[in-house]
Parts: sequence; structure tokens; C-alpha cells
Amino acid sequence: MLALGLGAAACSTGPADTEVVTVNGGEPQNPLVPTNTNENQGGRVVDRLFAGLKYYDADGGAHDEMAQSIETTDRRSYRITLKPGWTFTDGSPVTAKSFVDAWNYGALSTNAQLQNYVFTPIVGFDEVAAANPAQTTMAGLKVVDDRTFTVELKQPSIDFESQLGYAPFYPLPEAAFRDMKAFGENPIGNGPYMFSGPGAWQHNVQIELKPNPDYPGGRPAKNKGLRFVMYQSFDTAYADLQAGNLDALDTVPDSALGTYQQDLGDRAITKPTAQNQHIGVQTSVPHFGGAEGLLRRRAISMAINREQIARNIFNGTRIPARDFTASTLPGFDGNLPGSEVFRYNPEEARRVWAQADAIAPWSGRYEITYNSDGGHQAWIDAVANSVKNTLGIEAVGRALPTFKNVRDEVNAGTIGTAFRYGWQGDYPSMLQFLTSQYYSYSETNNVDYNSPEFDRLLDAALAAPTQDESHRIIAQAQTLLIRDMADIPVFDYVAAAGRSDRVTRAELAWNGLFDFENIEK
Repeated sequence: MLALGLGAAACSTGPADTEVVTVNGGEPQNPLVPTNTNENQGGRVVDRLFAGLKYYDADGGAHDEMAQSIETTDRRSYRITLKPGWTFTDGSPVTAKSFVDAWNYGALSTNAQLQNYVFTPIVGFDEVAAANPAQTTMAGLKVVDDRTFTVELKQPSIDFESQLGYAPFYPLPEAAFRDMKAFGENPIGNGPYMFSGPGAWQHNVQIELKPNPDYPGGRPAKNKGLRFVMYQSFDTAYADLQAGNLDALDTVPDSALGTYQQDLGDRAITKPTAQNQHIGVQTSVPHFGGAEGLLRRRAISMAINREQIARNIFNGTRIPARDFTASTLPGFDGNLPGSEVFRYNPEEARRVWAQADAIAPWSGRYEITYNSDGGHQAWIDAVANSVKNTLGIEAVGRALPTFKNVRDEVNAGTIGTAFRYGWQGDYPSMLQFLTSQYYSYSETNNVDYNSPEFDRLLDAALAAPTQDESHRIIAQAQTLLIRDMADIPVFDYVAAAGRSDRVTRAELAWNGLFDFENIEK
């Protein structure tokens, strides 16, 4: 769902609360507004505070949450009816207007929401998303009554209904629109949890949630609350886990990957998940625009010994990437045309690098920016060394203190180097990975990829009559990404996690995050 932070920013927690479940987290990049949260530190909190039309279980299955019915005969025109009796935590009712207003706010260009691309299929999106919007609301959304609204799409969509549990589709109370930034600092939601009280978000320290007593949905909290604790390193978090000061950790540090199963016994968790890790570079960076940039990205990809790094640093808890999504997703194809560019091939890498030098001789050094709070240094250094040894250029990692620091530079277009980034699925579909990151108009397109042909193929995959046909078109679209080397896929994840001896149940969901509502002490 979100760009992968996998890091945090405080120190050891001290003794664990005997009631509240303590879990690792990180400082969200932005205030907690669903349509403007596109990274997983904010996302893991937003998904606890809000409830949508649907929710996803630990296996990625979609279930009705607020939706009583979602009716369509053509996958283009939808009539949505809400269950009665839902309220926000300020006591105000959740109505059809709560959804329509939130979606229109998210889509409107002048609100500059990072997740606005999700509304692209809705009739009228183009008018509200324009630089100078002709309208402020989408023509395809209509409130019928307090519990009913209709949605008209530009074309049939195979993914629309399944994505209605995704955060940008959450409703918002009227109070949010008075001051959205202030609202994001102290959100009023309708989900299984709520802020524990004033000061629940201690920036760069922790966020504490308590169960929402009025939540009537299908994922009620089975614990007394959640405390998302922000660490400077996963090594510190792992030490706290072993000491019983942290209840659940979703990322075992590199230093413990060889021992965590022995350390934790039946409390160790290992699971393939829908997460990936890429290296991107924006086209404004010298040597990475146009034909020269394409050749350099291809050469660097073939200069990375993914197999060796996965084995030596991650003890098999990473899998060399074979596409731009994740190997656990339905329809994944590990043998796409051109995918040999993801294999270590030093001779070909040097040949392609020389072709780029013929266009413009290389100068400077190749830097990969990463967040030092996320446990990335070892593999970034290994990638840089692989590039250096293969291509004979200076290549190094560039550390910024926090994930937020990296995201701020990426979103502002000022990062000026290559950077590591990843994606953690929000619902189990390859289209969710591809539309978010590579649609030309997506605010989450970090690498400036712009291909009208690719956009058309994604549109066609969404409009396909069957999943098999959609997967066939997705393969064509990914073949274009490989041809254009939009970025450099490096790894897919086999998650390594753990729970403390204070916890009787803690399971990882399909996307590598904990099934938070069902953690039990």
C-alpha cells in the first residue's frame, strides 16, 4: 500500500504495558489523512482508525465492512448501500455523503493528495484532477439518500469493487473539511480503533490507539489497544522483543536473520509476502534521462548480484525480483520477455554501460539514498559494491536519518540520486502495484515514468472481462516496463518477524504487516 518505510525513529521502549500491544512503527510522513497517506508507517495506523466499504482479512480476502450491498450488472455502474447505524468517533453518522465528499476531496487537484490516482476510473475525474480544475466534484458520484450512493466509471473495471477497502476510499466526517491538516493530527475515524486521547501521537516517539467501543464491523479489536513504537534501528527493536518490552516486530534485523528462528522458537514467523524492494532514479538526475538513462538503468540492473546478496545478507528471506510486482500475487509471471535483465550478467552490463558512455561519458559517482532507520545499509552497500566491481565506477550508499526524510526529497523531486523504495500491497492485485507506481499521472509515480502505451494497457487490463485476460494484458504492460527499465526491481520478500512471550497470537497478513486486530496477549 504504501511505499515501504521499514524503519522508525526512537529508542528502546522500556517495560511493555501489560494490557496494550506494543508493535514497531515509524513516524508517518504526513498527517493521517487517508487520501494523502501513501507510505506504510502512516498506512498501518490509518487502516486501524478507519473502516471502508470492504476490509481485507489476513489472507487478502475482501469482505463487506460498511457495505450492505454493492450492485452492478456491467462493472461500470454501481449502486452502493451502507449498513445502518455506523458513526464516527465524534458521534456523527457515517453517510453516503461521507464517502462521496471524501472521494471528491481526494480527487481534486488543488488538494494535492498523494493517492488521488485511485479515482481515475470515475467519470469526471479528469475535470477535477486537471491543473486548473473545471469542476470540484466528480460527475460520476451521486448521493441518493443517507445510505445510498451511485458510482459511474468511464469503462468497466475488474478491480474496482475489490479495491473498496483501500484507504483512499475511506469516508471522512464533516469535521475533517474544516481543517484537514489539524484533522490529520488527531483523526476522527470509524474503524476498530481510535486515538487513545489527546497527545496519542507523540511525534517520533509513538502513536497509541485504543479499541473503538462503537465499531460494529467484522474486524473488532481482540486486544486492549495498540502502541506503535518508533525505533532508531531494528536491532534495538529486536532486543526489546527478546526482552519482552516489544510484543510484535514485523522485520527481524539483518544481524539476526541467521539466528532468529533459534532465538524465538515457535514465536518466530516466516512468510512469503506481497512486498518488493526497488532502486529508482528520477529522470532529472544527470546521466539518467533519455536513451542514455535507459542504458545505464539496464547496465546497473545486470551488475547487481541479487542471488548472492539474498543469500549472504538476508539468509534467504529475500527472493531476486523477476517483475515489477510481487511473486505472491495472483497472475505473477516470472518469465516475462526481457526479464533476463534482472539476472547478474557482468559482461553484458559492461557492454551496455559502454553504449551509454558513447552517448555521454560517465562522470561523478553513483549514489543510492536510503533511510538509515530502516535496516537497509547492508544490502545497499552490497548493491553499490556489486555495481562498483562490475562497472568500475564509484558507487556508494547515501544515508538519510529517517524514511520521512527520503520520502520528502522523492516527492519534491529534489533527491538528485538513485534511491531505494518499495511497495507493500494494499489489496492482492498486480494492478494495485502497477497503477500506483507507473501510471503517468499517479502522484505515487516516484520515477517520472511516462508511457501513454503503458497507460493504455493498464486501462485495458482493468477493463478486461476475465481475470485471465487481465493477467495476459498485465504481462504485456510489464514487458513495456522492462523494455523502458522504469526502475530496477531488486527483491521480493519472505518476511521474517516475531512475537514476544507475552503474546499468545500474532500473525502476519498477506502483505507483511501484522493482522493487528487479532493480536492477542
